Amino acid sequence: MAIRTKRWTRSPRGQVLGVATGLAEWRGFPPDITRLVVFLLFIFTAFFPALLVYLAIAIILPEQTKADIIDDSDTSYSSDYAYTGRRGRSFRSSGAEDASFREKSDADLEKEYEELKRKVEKMENDVFDKEKEWDARFKDETK
Repeated sequence: MAIRTKRWTRSPRGQVLGVATGLAEWRGFPPDITRLVVFLLFIFTAFFPALLVYLAIAIILPEQTKADIIDDSDTSYSSDYAYTGRRGRSFRSSGAEDASFREKSDADLEKEYEELKRKVEKMENDVFDKEKEWDARFKDETK
């Protein structure tokens, strides 16, 4: 299981100051891929600019502590999010939205659909009217 952290910190498991590994642990990315991206940034920026930024981040970032690591039993991080592995956080639905959706009848849903359809048509007409206006202005200027 990959380690996850609550915030971006310098990881003690990192190879060079722990900045890239800390970023990977914070966002749920694979550390090797993150290191490769950072290495490519070094190459594509002629090494020096990326080195300065990397060193500045290494100085600013705090070292990782045990309190920064998220474990499965840690509910203090956020009750709305659940860790889903490498892909990071995913929204944990309360089910309230689903219940209100199920309570609507077919007639209510059809009415809501028609109302949304009218709104979209109005927005489309507004956009096309403005295009016609600009076309007319352009034609007047070219004469």
